[in-house]
Formats: sequence, C-alpha cells, structure tokens
Amino acid sequence: MTDQNPFRAFRIHSDVSGHRAGIESMTVDTLSPGEIVIKTAYSSVNYKDALAGTGQGKILRTFPLNGGIDVAGHVVASSDPKFREGDAVLCTGCGLSETRDGGYSEIARLESKWAIALPDGLSLRESMILGTAGFTAALALYRMQQNGQSPELGPIAVNGATGGVGSLATAIFARAGYLVHAISGKAEHGDYLRELGASAVLGRDAVLTNKPMDTARFGGALDNVGGPMLGALLAQIAPYGNVASCGLAGSPTLEATVMPFIIRGVSLLGIASAGTARDIREAVWSHLASDWKPAALERICTREASLEELPEVFPPMLAGASFGRTIVKL
Repeated sequence: MTDQNPFRAFRIHSDVSGHRAGIESMTVDTLSPGEIVIKTAYSSVNYKDALAGTGQGKILRTFPLNGGIDVAGHVVASSDPKFREGDAVLCTGCGLSETRDGGYSEIARLESKWAIALPDGLSLRESMILGTAGFTAALALYRMQQNGQSPELGPIAVNGATGGVGSLATAIFARAGYLVHAISGKAEHGDYLRELGASAVLGRDAVLTNKPMDTARFGGALDNVGGPMLGALLAQIAPYGNVASCGLAGSPTLEATVMPFIIRGVSLLGIASAGTARDIREAVWSHLASDWKPAALERICTREASLEELPEVFPPMLAGASFGRTIVKL
C-alpha cells in the first residue's frame, strides 16, 4: 500500500466544539510516527477505551487520536529489520490512544520497541480476547509469584469477576493451578464463572467486612474495584499473601489500616500494565500463549463488534453492565 491509500478509523476529537468521535477516512502519512505499519485484524474494548470514546475520562493527552489501546495484525511495511512484511504482531497499552493513534483503525503504525511478535500458541483473535485485560491479569500473577505467591497459601479472590480483567483473571489463575474464588454482584453469571475455572462464586456482601483484621480466608487476591472491597480483601489475606490492585471500578480510594501489613506480612502490589518493560512483557505473553492460556478463552469473548458499533458498546461498560470481553474486528 502507499501512504495515500485511504482507510477507516474511529477518531476522537476534543476542541472548542466539544468532544466528538466517529469513523473518519485517513491515510498512513497522517498516523502517529513509527517504524512498523500493520494491517489491523483485531482490537478490543477496555474500560479506558469506553472512557476515551465517550469523553467521560481524561485518557487522551493530545487530540485528535484514533481510539483503541490494543491492536493486533500483520506487518505491511517496516523500517526495523526485526520485523518483516507478513509478521503477526500485537501491541497493548504503550501510549496507544493516549499519546499516539490507537488500534481502532484498519491500518495502524507502531513504534517497534513496543510491538510484540505474536507468540506461538496464540492467534491474532485470541491475542485480542486477552488484550490489555488479559495482560493485566497475567502481569498480576507474574508479580504475585515473584513475591512468593503459591497455591499452597490458599485460594485467590478475584473481584469484579464477570468483567474483562476479572473473567480472564479467573481463567488464568485457575489454569496456573490456583483455586479461584470469584466475587461478583451478578449472581446470574455463577455458572459462567465456574466454566472459567472458579471453584467458588461469592457475592460482594459475603466478603465485605468493617474489621481491620478478619479471618484469613484467601491466600491472595486480584482487586479490580478499590474502595471498601479492597480494604476488606486486605483484612482477609493469609500471612505473606499478596493483593494485586489493578482497577477502580468501585472507587479510587483505599479504605484500610496498616494492620494486615504489619501483623500478617500482607503485600499490596500495584499493577500498571501500560508501560511494562519489554522483557517482562514478552515473558508474560509467553505464559499467556502456553501454561497460563485460559482453557475457555472463546467463552470469555461475549461480543464481536465493528468500528461502527463502538458507540453502542461503550455506555453499558461504563454503567457496570459489561460481561466478558468485546473484541473489535477490522
């Protein structure tokens, strides 16, 4: 293709006329700079994408930009010898739809330092069912195990379990040999969570506690919610277990005391996936393509949308009605 061949992209603007987003025609030379041009096969929809696409969150740091913090496709041009035409690659985070054009585009241009060769064991579609959500969940497991987490410490609590990160975390931790206790306010999805590998499904009220220290019920936890739920989990973690914090769907506050830290040696680990170092990024994706690959990955993909359908996908996600993962087929 040439730099002047047109293609479609979901582009986000914010200026004196306000926020607006929709399908536009673009050419390669109008994309953010980078060493690799890819023909996009798939992207995905994450909470940050919904915030950016609707203007309800300050995600983009410059305007206009194409939305989509995830992208996967085949290289059509490269000035970096490490990547050749036809190579399958993926990229999650790393400034996409924040400081540079993202994956909601039929053609994308990437910085080669952030592009990851698609590992054996994953298709492009599977890589985007995982996307930032799956990478975040797996990065949490990676960091928890670095800090001594093991199945012997006890079950892993996963809250927000029917969302993208929660669904994938349930499946990934189960695949890695942990008992998973999935926590969700959506009791009607209990069978779904068990299909993903949860050994128990708990309602939120069964986990919330006002005690600074409570009975140690869990060996560790992955928290997508924040606020009172995060504090409750910390109070119920076994000695030397880890809580990985990766979301704020409920609240950005931390309501806890230091008692779990100084009495039980509990660790609170922050999970920031967007700028993860390349060596760790490659190690996590290698796990996701092999020993941590969810057995029910396609079950987690509950919707496949087009660029045109994105505006109807965002509001339910922001309202807390999201279920599983939505991928975008280009």
